[in-house]
Amino acid sequence: MEQTTPERRFEERDDYGNYEANLRFLREAGLAPGAGPLLEIGSGKGRMLDLLRREGYDARGVEVNAAMIDESRRLFGDLPIQKVDGAALPFGDRAFATVVSFDVFDHIPDSDAHLHEVRRVLSPGGTYFLQTPNKWTNVVFETIRWRSFTAFRVDHCSLHSYREIKQRFAKHGFDTEFFDIPVVTDFFRWKVRRYLGWPGLAMLKVANPDKFPLALKTNFYVKASLARPR
Repeated sequence: MEQTTPERRFEERDDYGNYEANLRFLREAGLAPGAGPLLEIGSGKGRMLDLLRREGYDARGVEVNAAMIDESRRLFGDLPIQKVDGAALPFGDRAFATVVSFDVFDHIPDSDAHLHEVRRVLSPGGTYFLQTPNKWTNVVFETIRWRSFTAFRVDHCSLHSYREIKQRFAKHGFDTEFFDIPVVTDFFRWKVRRYLGWPGLAMLKVANPDKFPLALKTNFYVKASLARPR
């Protein structure tokens, strides 16, 4: 019987991403069942949403890719994921206590419209938990990956630096807290090897991003909280 190697597992499950690190972030940041309705923006194939629901969260999701929604239902059954287009969210004001997104913020052309909608659907004192790549480290990786200084910008159209995230979220009334979450997982090493080869893995041993200062981390893990009205 043929065994499934880590490489094949990652290639077949292109929704794997930084799943392990993302889950660790949610737990370290204090997200727990019973906190109220939760919305995941960019549910993809539904892996995180399925887990959250099985753990007792009152969670639902939205996704722009209809094929991903179909695949989520094949994999996990009738998950409550709605198709959306653009930044608008098909929910009423103050509908959720929590919003989460992973590897989504950097793909949204209009960050301000996105944050306006997130704030609108959050209840007073609500929280937005998100993971997004660091602008400065991601530009280097994507330039090498695409062998172009511009090709990646079509997809990663809204990369932010540490300072830019703080400023943009503050503009929309959010207080931000950054979490130091290790990202050098098996998936991370596989990705480095796939795009940078063995030299990339050797470089990883010399310059481990988990040891970088917070502002230079490859991925930002942010807990953005709305102030409660007085």
